[in-house]
Amino acid sequence: MFEAAEIGRTLAKEEFKKLEPKIHHQVLQLQQRLRKSDKSLVIIISGVEGAGKGEVVDRLNRWLDIRDVQTHAYWEETDEESQRPKFWRFWRDIPMRGTVAVMFGSWYTKPLIDAAFDRLNEAEFDQALTRNRELERTLTDGGAIILKLWFHLPKDEQKNRLESEAKVSKFKKSPLLEEFSKKYDTFVKVSEHALQFTDTGDTPWHIIEATDPRYRDAAVGRALVKCLERSLGSEPDQVDPAPAEPSSIELVQLNDAELTILDAVDLSLTLTEKEYTQRLLSLQAELHDLSWQLHKAKRNAVLLFEGWDAGGKGSAIRRLTQAIDARLYRVIPVAAPTDEEKGRHYLWRFWRHVPRAGYITIYDRSWYGRVLVERVEGFARREEWLRSYQEINEFEDQLVDHGVVLCKFWLHISEDEQLRRFKEREIEPRKQHKITDEDWRNREKWDDYKLAVNDMVAHTSLDQTPWTLVSGNDKLNARIQILETVCGALRNALGLPPL
Repeated sequence: MFEAAEIGRTLAKEEFKKLEPKIHHQVLQLQQRLRKSDKSLVIIISGVEGAGKGEVVDRLNRWLDIRDVQTHAYWEETDEESQRPKFWRFWRDIPMRGTVAVMFGSWYTKPLIDAAFDRLNEAEFDQALTRNRELERTLTDGGAIILKLWFHLPKDEQKNRLESEAKVSKFKKSPLLEEFSKKYDTFVKVSEHALQFTDTGDTPWHIIEATDPRYRDAAVGRALVKCLERSLGSEPDQVDPAPAEPSSIELVQLNDAELTILDAVDLSLTLTEKEYTQRLLSLQAELHDLSWQLHKAKRNAVLLFEGWDAGGKGSAIRRLTQAIDARLYRVIPVAAPTDEEKGRHYLWRFWRHVPRAGYITIYDRSWYGRVLVERVEGFARREEWLRSYQEINEFEDQLVDHGVVLCKFWLHISEDEQLRRFKEREIEPRKQHKITDEDWRNREKWDDYKLAVNDMVAHTSLDQTPWTLVSGNDKLNARIQILETVCGALRNALGLPPL
């Protein structure tokens, strides 16, 4: 989930100076409309320590008309609060209609801290998150708009800030930074679970990459403007600063052209024919042995492949199946749904191909079409593909909890490389069947698909169901990366040491 917020997005000082007044103006306009409405706004500020959450609160208080804003920092629990149910302190601070509450900390703070420091077990943590979700449903049903902002820093950056003597922010450095930096991995793991558990269409989480303060603050402004516009409705003469569709657990970005998770994939990786041949034979021999061990252990596996048209999915799958006994696997090519499939929930056609114990199913495209093709092409309504993230995560959790080995691959290539392969397919008689008018139409929506992939990773690359983003410009490198990943996953599932 959080790797999509570790790309290194930045905003130049001059760009921020131009953008910030525009955001400020839009926020004030929308706040005036909020004041006249029957709604209130709750802004939740959460995230890793050291991400500058206090600075964000300061920025919000500069952008908003402070007369209608109350800022609440939830720190140590007072005697008055400890003698009442835990939600009392939050209900006390719920804003009246037309006004704003900025919550620095919230009903998430204590459960996250307690879970990270082993003061809550898994069941207790889930119970606390369920109550948070129900509280938010109650508030939104009563007219509250809830904007949930999560600020993320990579582990190394948090460590740098702990060690930094930067004079500008040192006096506001969080006293919890040192303590939490020691529990970074645990905190990120429980936070990922919390965001997944409490993300809904009405109260989505917005993940903001916080390494660069200017980018962070501008992304907050974008999220705030879009949230209020969606909730209050855009006015005809209002400028929309961000035309892209939002999504729950949205990785907030400033415009469609900026960096995505795919831009972090190193497409320069290559292998020589000699290196490829040697590693291919070795890995295929290992995969053959591991697949039989998997069968003997009564474990099943699901391998799914997504990627750009001409990304090399078919050739990668062939290198896998060459190594696995034909009795042990099935390849399921996924195309447009049939009438029978359209008459059922979209997950039905994938559920029915889940393999029995000891066998492997390989999906050539998958259930992620719901949040890729169907989203971009408009085949699914916004509310349909939005809720699909939770449905997909639940589906995959059930697979993994049952013991299924799940590997998810996105084969990434550059736009220029795709064009080269398209032209090659048009010329080569044996490949002409692979290129269609639809492929060319999809190519025109390259940026839309990049954003959809970015959201997909932010939503569904979880601790136990991660995505592998494959460097695919060199097909030889891609095939080896996939074989290594599958072999590693099977070895881990069988309790074998890594090679």
